[in-house]
Amino acid sequence: FFTDWMIDKEIVSQVSPLAASWATHGVVNGLGRIMQKFWLANNLIAQIPGNSGAAKEHSIAWALKGHGVLLHPEGGVGWHANVVGSLLPGAVEMGFEALKRGRATDQDCRIWIAPVVWKLAFTKNVEPALAQECAYVEKSLKIERRAADTLPERIHHVYATLLSRDEIACGMAPDERASYAARQTQLLLELSRRLGEGISFDPGANEIAELLRRSRRWLRENTGDAERQKQVRTLADTIQRLQRVGPWASVNSRITQEEIAEHLKRVRNDYCKGTLRDTINRFVPQPAGPRCAHIRVPEPLGLHAFRGSIDDALAELHSRMQAAVTTSVAELEAAGGFIFYQNPFYHR
Repeated sequence: FFTDWMIDKEIVSQVSPLAASWATHGVVNGLGRIMQKFWLANNLIAQIPGNSGAAKEHSIAWALKGHGVLLHPEGGVGWHANVVGSLLPGAVEMGFEALKRGRATDQDCRIWIAPVVWKLAFTKNVEPALAQECAYVEKSLKIERRAADTLPERIHHVYATLLSRDEIACGMAPDERASYAARQTQLLLELSRRLGEGISFDPGANEIAELLRRSRRWLRENTGDAERQKQVRTLADTIQRLQRVGPWASVNSRITQEEIAEHLKRVRNDYCKGTLRDTINRFVPQPAGPRCAHIRVPEPLGLHAFRGSIDDALAELHSRMQAAVTTSVAELEAAGGFIFYQNPFYHR
């Protein structure tokens, strides 16, 4: 969050100094009244799950005044910098609504969505620092280090151990001969089946996103049964946490130091909790070394000239963003900007 916001502020200070920015309500409202006052003074908008009407109205009105509105279209930080995740529809929905209102008084009103992407790359070899952080994760999660393991293998062992714990908690016997991806898929299917039973919804093999959406709605509408609330919330949270290691993790046979760092940050954010150090790290995670942000601005999408649906616009934005990220990564690799290792998550 902190790194993204600092880069955001650097960009908007140059091109749109009065831009409003969206952030999770836990950041805007969850750090006390003094910090809330600071965030609001910086025109930070609180995204409140299930109650975003006021935030959307403010954003549309602000855009119609000629200012920018900044959103993180993936929603949260996933630590998969080479892959653009699924985009949330908020920016497109608000853009079309702003266009509708603007055209009511000005037929020449134009609304743009300007995507911005960046790739963070270390400027030197940071393996010692990554190994030190990995040791902290192993100790914090009580995972024994295997002496012969390389740094990537240590991280894979951490994730495999955590997956085994989830399998055992679910009543499944871990199959250590199977790949991480195969075991993860089987566990997700079983957890999805149980969550579906809990909220009376039959999820298909590729409907986990819809299942999670319905579970959030179920939790809002069924507050009277504390025990079922706990069961549904635990299942939904576990599914979301497991999904954060996506298929992209096992696609390539090589892994970079940047990707190793992302695995470490993700596991610290998702599993290492309960101490002040871990709480601070979730808001201001420290990089393993100095990095350079390679910032790219794909072609903006003019909604005033776009004839497709909201889904069509999201698909077009995703395509432009992914192409920009892929090009940046290829350029950096060609220039020798990465240090590579064998990827233990790789699954042909």
